[in-house]
Amino acid sequence: MAHIDVTEIQYFLSDGTQLLGGVTFKVSAGSKTALIGPNGTGKTTLIKIISGDLKADEGAINRSGSMGIMRQFVGQVRDESTVKDLLLSTAAPELAAAAAKVSACEAKMLVSDDEKVHMRYAEAIIAWGDAGGYELETTWDKVCMAALGIPFDKAEERLARTLSGGEQKRLVLEALFEGNDDLLLLDEPDNYLDVPGKRWLEAMMARSPKTVLFISHDRELLNNAATRIVTLEPGHGGATAWIHGGSFGSYVEARKERNERFEELRKRWDEEHSKLKELVIMYKTKAAFRSDMANRYHAAQTRLDRFLEAGPPQAIPLEQNVQMRLKGGRTAKRAVVAEKLGLTGLMKPFSNEIWFGDRVGVLGSNGSGKSHFLRLLAAGGTDPEREHLPVSDVELAEVPHEGSVKLGARIRPGYFAQTHTRPDLFGRTLLEILHRGDEHRSGMAREAASGALDGYGLAGQAEQKFESLSGGQQARFQILLLQLSGATLLLLDEPTDNLDLHSGEALERAIDSFEGTVLAVTHDRWFARSFDRFLVFGSDGKVYESDTPVWDEKRVERDR
Repeated sequence: MAHIDVTEIQYFLSDGTQLLGGVTFKVSAGSKTALIGPNGTGKTTLIKIISGDLKADEGAINRSGSMGIMRQFVGQVRDESTVKDLLLSTAAPELAAAAAKVSACEAKMLVSDDEKVHMRYAEAIIAWGDAGGYELETTWDKVCMAALGIPFDKAEERLARTLSGGEQKRLVLEALFEGNDDLLLLDEPDNYLDVPGKRWLEAMMARSPKTVLFISHDRELLNNAATRIVTLEPGHGGATAWIHGGSFGSYVEARKERNERFEELRKRWDEEHSKLKELVIMYKTKAAFRSDMANRYHAAQTRLDRFLEAGPPQAIPLEQNVQMRLKGGRTAKRAVVAEKLGLTGLMKPFSNEIWFGDRVGVLGSNGSGKSHFLRLLAAGGTDPEREHLPVSDVELAEVPHEGSVKLGARIRPGYFAQTHTRPDLFGRTLLEILHRGDEHRSGMAREAASGALDGYGLAGQAEQKFESLSGGQQARFQILLLQLSGATLLLLDEPTDNLDLHSGEALERAIDSFEGTVLAVTHDRWFARSFDRFLVFGSDGKVYESDTPVWDEKRVERDR
């Protein structure tokens, strides 16, 4: 059985900042261990160190068993990679190398009839077979049928970017759980998965004997799948680890009790420190007039020195100061009116009204048209007035449709993009973006911009370019821009996917106090509970309303 021992790992960023400050924990054989912590504390960096993609500055990693890895980019593939390339990213290095040789020889054969080229191709094919390639293709055939509904030979040359993010994730996860590796490292495996996909992942982890270390911010998944939780706690000298030996159901209370103990221990330490200093000062004063007090003075000084050498108890972990304040404003009573609206090839015509102040969850499986619907609203609807134009420079692809959807008076849509694809923000630091402003928000002086960033826990990233931020940091910055833009209709496409637990809770509080209307596409079951009503995009193309979150369409079909 596979295991991981992480011992005193330290890692410094290129600017000298210490990211990891002596991280130590164990992942026992067969356990399903979640790695959580605030955005930017080094979770992905630590996974890369464990996998061997990065080298730690100090410390050691010991592990047993063969290792399979899902890296963070899965779900966001937009290049010329194929389905086969995506599957090869889960394969052992020797198999990936053998496949690369076969591909290189095939490319040369297209432009050359040289006998030596054909011989090298034959040798590469033999090496592929000897490495276990044909057995792997049999597994991939099963994987492609499960994830895509087609066999490997029909899927292998398909461009990965033609798959949805959820399909990319499911394909790689199927390959990893079906494969021979004993140990799996999964970096945010649930992102882009719909709820049936997340439930599949939970069931797969529950029945798999493999050892799994995974990063996730999904509170429901953590509660259902994790058998223990490792938290990266930020500190002045880099992050350290705290281990909770249970599920997320008991995590919040356990962490609260732990922090309260630290607070009490620190209080007692401070009191003892104060008493010892007063004792030293007293004996020092007396020793100046009485020689018989000199020994007591030196004894008190020695006691204080030993106390300080032992040091204070562990510091209370630093908490991110994320204070999201979405303002909004009064609008017409009818915020969104859809009349026989259908999205070409995705959903059948439906009519609905969304009222000022509604919190609407938009639910449904991947590919059902939810994001297209939000994008149509973000562009101002089917026939936008000038006041309905979006509050950012984000480029919105046209959404083919029939029927109409119109926005009410004083509705200004603010759009949060799921994939964080914001070319309008690329190449600029956060301070530059805030300083320049745009047609919907005034530029900010450096001091004011720094204050705004600090409220979102981004003060330390002020001079970083948008594209260099972690997924969670990009998400928080997008929400900050919505706050500054004056949006009265929030259109949020999977806003909690990359937010850490603290930021996700801050977003829920901000939405609750927002004066305006909110529509959010989400597969986050915990987050969905905070909404009032739901539009469900069925797999049959029909759109219907529900008072409660709907994740099981078969049950709904029986009830309707």
